[in-house]
Amino acid sequence: MFRRRGRVCVARFEPDEVKVLRKVVTEVIALVSDGFDRGDPVVKRLFPDAYAGPDGPVAGGRDIAEAAADFRRYTEGDLKTAKIDQAGAVLAALPSTGGGEVRLDREAAEAWLRALTDARLALAIRLGIRDETDLQEELDDAVLHDPTSQRVFQLSVYWYLGYLQESLVNAISR
Repeated sequence: MFRRRGRVCVARFEPDEVKVLRKVVTEVIALVSDGFDRGDPVVKRLFPDAYAGPDGPVAGGRDIAEAAADFRRYTEGDLKTAKIDQAGAVLAALPSTGGGEVRLDREAAEAWLRALTDARLALAIRLGIRDETDLQEELDDAVLHDPTSQRVFQLSVYWYLGYLQESLVNAISR
C-alpha cells in the first residue's frame, strides 16, 4: 500500500477504498463534534478521564472527580480540535471522487496515523475487539454465520485500517 518515495509516502487507492476511508473518518468527526456524547463508550475511550482507571476513579472520592473534570475542561476542546484536524488531513489528501494517488509528507503521514488509530479504536469498541481477540478467528466466525452481514464488513474494514496503518508506519520509518 504506502511506499516511501524520497521524502513522501505514496499510495494508490481504488474508488471503493476512498469511499470506505471517507465514511470511517467522517464518522469519527461526527463522534467528536456533532454527536459528542460522553456516555458513548467510544467517546469515553477517545477521551478518557484523567486520574481514573477503566472502571472510574482509582482512589474514589470527590477530589479525583473534580480534578478529572478540571483536566477535561482545560484539554478536551484542544483534543477534539486535534482529532478533527487529523481526520480532516485524511479527507484532504484523498481523491474527492474515484480512486487515485495520495502523497503524504511527514506531517500529513503522522496526522493520518493518529486519525487511523482513532478510527480503529472506535471500530474495536463497537465490535468488542480486545487485545486478546484473534481477528482472523472473529472474521472466519462471522463469515460462517452470515457472509453478507454488517459484522463481516466492519471486521474487514478494521483489518484494512490496520493494514493501511502498518504500511504507513513502515513507509515513514524507511
